[in-house]
Amino acid sequence: MKKMIIASLLLSSTAWASPQIIAHRGGTADAPENTLPAITLALENQAQAIWITVQLSRDGVPVLYRPSDLSALTTAQGKVSQYTQAELATFDAGAKGKVKMAGTTIPTLKAVLERWPDVSFYIDIKSPDADPSEMGKQLQNVLKETNSLTRVRVYSTEDRYLDALPAEVPRFVTRSETRTRLANISLNHVCQTPAKQMDAYWYGLELNRKVEVVEKFTLGEGISPATLTWDKEAMDCFRSQGNAHVILLGVNSAEDYQKAQTLGADGVMVDSPTQAKAWQK
Repeated sequence: MKKMIIASLLLSSTAWASPQIIAHRGGTADAPENTLPAITLALENQAQAIWITVQLSRDGVPVLYRPSDLSALTTAQGKVSQYTQAELATFDAGAKGKVKMAGTTIPTLKAVLERWPDVSFYIDIKSPDADPSEMGKQLQNVLKETNSLTRVRVYSTEDRYLDALPAEVPRFVTRSETRTRLANISLNHVCQTPAKQMDAYWYGLELNRKVEVVEKFTLGEGISPATLTWDKEAMDCFRSQGNAHVILLGVNSAEDYQKAQTLGADGVMVDSPTQAKAWQK
């Protein structure tokens, strides 16, 4: 009996080529995440692209910050959306977190794109309470103002943000679709076609992703843990369905980097560009 898997769950490369090194939140293991010092250090350590997390301020300005509450990384409290951009710029974004650095501020997306006009960015929408249409509109405005539409790609764990993006804004395939398709390959060896036609399909998911598998039976259902992992079968399936690009998330060891390289991943998201620099030697 086949299992029915229920989803609750800018570069082209070939196998053995080096995947693009993408600094996760600017390199969250090396410097205060989503800050100018983090991006600066990541680029100095040869990161080829930067993954940043964006929320909307109270006055509708996209700013770089990930947690749902400011208390996680700053001395302030509350949601990003409770404060104006000017107020957010006064908070110390390096006060807490994995790496502390006093005097580090919360930057705007516009300032980051203007400071590094030749760098590729992956923009991850994390706003817990932003209206998807408003987020899409504000992102589009900033990307057009900074001439950045050709060097960015937008990601989100929530489908509603990607679905609400204006047509001209580059985006990933939704996380839910990516996860479901990988599950059916890994557990059923079924290669599904994309849900909708796109000029290019960009997929972003963890190299190894723990999930719960729901099996439907005549008399009920069963739930069991499983780990979805990318392998040659999965890569071949995704690449057979059009112009596909695969970014593997959570690659934080030389072993995982070697696996991603062998699979021909287009990019790997790393927490420490400082460490990743050594993997390419």
